Amino acid sequence: MKLSVSARKKGGVNKLRREGKVPAILYSQKGECELLSVPTEEMQAILRNMGQGMLSTTVFELQGEKQTHKAIVKEIQYHVATYAIEHIDFLLLTDGVPVTVNVPIQVTGVAESVGVKLGGFMRQPIRALKVSCLPDHIPASLSIDVRELDIMHSKRLSDIALPHGVKPLAQMKEVVVAIAKKA
Repeated sequence: MKLSVSARKKGGVNKLRREGKVPAILYSQKGECELLSVPTEEMQAILRNMGQGMLSTTVFELQGEKQTHKAIVKEIQYHVATYAIEHIDFLLLTDGVPVTVNVPIQVTGVAESVGVKLGGFMRQPIRALKVSCLPDHIPASLSIDVRELDIMHSKRLSDIALPHGVKPLAQMKEVVVAIAKKA
């Protein structure tokens, strides 16, 4: 996903916001950082069109005046009352250097689930899996099918098929989805 950025100097963030820009920082994995600004409208348009939970795995191509960087969003800060974007932290992706990301877990087959058809409902206590992988192997999302689940049955993180080169950083025996019965 392409995003235009500009270099900025330290301070003056309120002036930047009045000009329609969001202050941002591009962090490298070595701890170095570069001060940037991002057009507010461009970033808001990207977020509006993005699926729920997909921000953490979206690779941005930050196009500056002099060079282009590949990065992921590390954190976004929002205004408490207006929910306007206040600040963005990006993490620079370097080829050959593993990165840690939270990959969203999408559940499929809920309507066809045996347990749901019998009056149960789906519970998903874990909505993302923290993984380590190379930047080229970042999965957009992970999927788990619940069609065959009956009431009071569950699936664990270990039931999710992980792509090649993706290493989980969680206890794989934890329950990711369950079909519960109504009280």
